[in-house]
Amino acid sequence: MTVRNWARNIAFTADEVLRPTSVAELSELVASRALVRALGTGHSFNRIADSTGVLVSTRDLALPIEIDGDTVSVGGGTRYGELAVALHAAGRALANLGSLPHISVAGACATGTHGSGSGNRCLAAAALAVEFVRADGALVRLTRDDPDFGGAVLALGALGIVTRLTLATVPTFEIRQDVWVDAPLPRVLDRLDDVLDSAYSVSLFTSWRRRDVLDQIWTKSRTDGVPFDGAEVGARPAEVAMHPIAGQDGATATPQSGSAGPWHERLPHFRLEFTPSNGEEQQSEYLLPRSAGAAAVAALAEVDFAGALQVCEIRTVAADELWLSPCSGRDTLALHFTWFDDDVRVANAVDALERTLAPFDPRPHWGKVFRAAPTWHRPALPRFRELVDRYDPDRTFGNAFLAEHVY
Repeated sequence: MTVRNWARNIAFTADEVLRPTSVAELSELVASRALVRALGTGHSFNRIADSTGVLVSTRDLALPIEIDGDTVSVGGGTRYGELAVALHAAGRALANLGSLPHISVAGACATGTHGSGSGNRCLAAAALAVEFVRADGALVRLTRDDPDFGGAVLALGALGIVTRLTLATVPTFEIRQDVWVDAPLPRVLDRLDDVLDSAYSVSLFTSWRRRDVLDQIWTKSRTDGVPFDGAEVGARPAEVAMHPIAGQDGATATPQSGSAGPWHERLPHFRLEFTPSNGEEQQSEYLLPRSAGAAAVAALAEVDFAGALQVCEIRTVAADELWLSPCSGRDTLALHFTWFDDDVRVANAVDALERTLAPFDPRPHWGKVFRAAPTWHRPALPRFRELVDRYDPDRTFGNAFLAEHVY
């Protein structure tokens, strides 16, 4: 059986996915195999999750969600959408969510997945503890008090199979979502920081087919704040439910038009019950210093995307201290690209894009398409390799991706 990623454009080398139903079974499995790799929900667009051995899903471990005061302990295979429903019912929330509620907690944390918001860090930064099965089958638990914790949560799957994470929570809250369309690009660039800081979470979407117009501005505002007025940058309110990609059905997106609702029904772009995003696509993302700002966005308007681009999304992410996080040490401007599923056109577009962004010190998202090998993380590699040597000396959890970029 051929195992594929969510978008079905990556065929994994491994032809077997094992689904243990207990941590004890998982430990025995790991200890008895030469090569093992964790497989989350498959929402990756390169071979970061591949293995020449076997793939392991923790989805069937069925570990309970345990809410304790201002923390929650959750199985790594649990999807964020499922966790969010349980938290909200208990009067709690996560500080932020990614654009898709369909992704697993462990997979998202391992690769640096994030949402948007100038005050919101990547999802892994909410972790207070992580439990994983190391190469010899032993169960390890690390907390923020451990000096190596910064390398253990966003670890690219290199330390072991994550079984459980403990996350920080906040009191539940409500969000209203507004969508504005057809904003003149020069006016947005003149006030880019103001726009990106105007709500709890902000996303700018454009196809760059109109080089002087930004197609959409999505603002997700707490109901105890003042909502953004897009007219200040020449935009007008959307009259129908919008999808980030022009021509796609807005019914799959979370409620808009200023309607307020629970945090988990507004912070993601897409509803849990629908297929996320477009499906037949590839994705890239580059994380720049926030200071790159208007200059970097203006540069995008000059890129030849070779007919490959469906939509570009512009977001912000707060700095964190995780060793391999693309947001480590700096507030971040995140530039995301959803491509058509065409390898040749995507390669040409990514080459052109990387040349354009090179002066702005870009860091690629670990789980998406990039061409130039990243170098920004090299100062962190010696201590990260020491961590890998401790928990996986024989590289049981290794693969070609890690050999190229980490080992």
